[in-house]
Amino acid sequence: MREVTVDVDFCVVGGGMAGLSAAVGAARHGAKVALLQDRPVLGGNASSEVRMWICGAHSTGHGHAHEGQPPAEGDSHETGIIEEILLDNLWRNGHPSYSVWDSILYEKARFQEGLQLFLNTYVSEVETAPGEGQPGFPAAAGKRILSVTGRQMTNESRVTVKAKLFADCSGDGLLGALAGAEFRMGREARSEFGESIAPEKEDRHTMGLTCLIQAREADGPQRFTPPAWAYTYTTDGELPERGHRIEGLQNFWWIEVGGMGDSIHDAEENRDELLKITFGVWDHLKNHGDHGADNWVLDWVGFLPGKRESRRFVGDHILCQGDVEREGRHFEDIVGYGGWTMDDHFPEGFYKKEAGTIFHPAPSPYGIPYRSLYSRNVDNLFFAGRNISATHTALSSSRVMATCSTLGQAVGTAAAIACRDGLSPRGVYEGRLAELKQFLMEDDCYLPFNRREVNELTKSARLSASRGDPEQLRNGLDRRIGADRNSWDALPGDWVAFDFGRPVALSSVRLVFDSDLSRTTRNMPSYYAKGTSGFVVPPGLLRSFAIEAKAADGSEWRTVAEVQDNHQRLVRLPLGLTASGLRFTARATWGAKEVRVFAMDCL
Repeated sequence: MREVTVDVDFCVVGGGMAGLSAAVGAARHGAKVALLQDRPVLGGNASSEVRMWICGAHSTGHGHAHEGQPPAEGDSHETGIIEEILLDNLWRNGHPSYSVWDSILYEKARFQEGLQLFLNTYVSEVETAPGEGQPGFPAAAGKRILSVTGRQMTNESRVTVKAKLFADCSGDGLLGALAGAEFRMGREARSEFGESIAPEKEDRHTMGLTCLIQAREADGPQRFTPPAWAYTYTTDGELPERGHRIEGLQNFWWIEVGGMGDSIHDAEENRDELLKITFGVWDHLKNHGDHGADNWVLDWVGFLPGKRESRRFVGDHILCQGDVEREGRHFEDIVGYGGWTMDDHFPEGFYKKEAGTIFHPAPSPYGIPYRSLYSRNVDNLFFAGRNISATHTALSSSRVMATCSTLGQAVGTAAAIACRDGLSPRGVYEGRLAELKQFLMEDDCYLPFNRREVNELTKSARLSASRGDPEQLRNGLDRRIGADRNSWDALPGDWVAFDFGRPVALSSVRLVFDSDLSRTTRNMPSYYAKGTSGFVVPPGLLRSFAIEAKAADGSEWRTVAEVQDNHQRLVRLPLGLTASGLRFTARATWGAKEVRVFAMDCL
């Protein structure tokens, strides 16, 4: 094997939506980052290899959501890097292709300055040294990771990454387990955390794995011949409580096994069983009764199961059912949020002769604390994704990928601060929490119950507009929250101007537009029906606009930036000039009559 050694500030293991967001977030804040992913594509359960929807927090008052239904998250829709990626996909992937989707995820990492990407790299070795651990723990319990080593299969290389800080975003928690990080697996007893929906006694059961299905509608009837090894289901009674008519356009989440055994070490056997069930279910739809599937062909079956649960690490705080349910409980160290129903799949999965899951209400949003994102006994280990410090019950809500992505961005941002100041993850909590939260909100990560601090230059300027009340642009709330719109509402051609009253140096301007956080078109499809429309940029998003600067002597305005075909919600434009005023003019949306702008910050 060729030997490759890399020295960075921050090493992320796992390139799902959490790991990708962590790596990109850290690099954008100046850290040198390595991202190691054991697959040829990024995205984890959202990638072309699994094809699960990126679900997240549902809107306030929304009914029970489920991973097998296209989500409608509304006001609680996650922003930040995850929204940037989804908007890129709507812009570039008009006729939804998973290859294009994979390329969008790939380019976010591969072409991010300061980030080295290692695909097809399976981490198998971890070097550690004694550390401090949590206060109150025996000194011998603390550890520190020095390096990780993996094998990059495509080029026969043995890659060793040395770093100051590490993040386990691998889903199964392989890095942390190899490093000796404390973790849990299975379901806690009801009495341990006072969780009413937990089982009376603890056990090792988890939620299971699923191989998803995609189908495509043809012009006429299509036949299907199942493989000889597939199971046969001749009657609907053999699939009790499992809706399976094709019109539902579901992704067959309920083809699920593995929760009764070991979801990690039994993965190969679970895959084999899932494929027998999956091809058998499609045979049932096509050949045993009328299920509306005559004109449909089986387009794709996932041979890499999507996993819901395995190891969960132990941090300085363990998120539990009470944290999820207490809508009024606001963590001081909130760095992300959930809002998905506590969607607790039965460990028996497909073989439970009733509905495959039970929905327990969860408020949307509820806060997730920073202390649940780093290890309490490995000094320099973060984690994000479905392996955070949470009980099984809380995980049933926090595990969905939009939530995981926001937590990944929080971890990456915290890691950049820690590297800059020579701190541990816990040290960021103890001394840099306010800065971490401010950075996240400036990067358009919504933190419920918090208000972004607007800089003094923006706050002190005299503000005027051709229409409406422009004060909403500097209230520190960058989205609609309940009945409060928090936006400057105008029409194409309208302008808003900041008058500083003196010449000031301007490095950049920060703008937040309306990307329609209540939109239902977010994710890649699970079925390809004939005549369905493709992806489009949200009509309300601002497509073109201009920025003008007023001369230092106040004499005239000149155009310093004109933007065409914008498709992003958060836009930062470099300026590098001195001016006594700054004016923004909306030119056109992607189709909506009204323009909505949530923020304009002069920096």
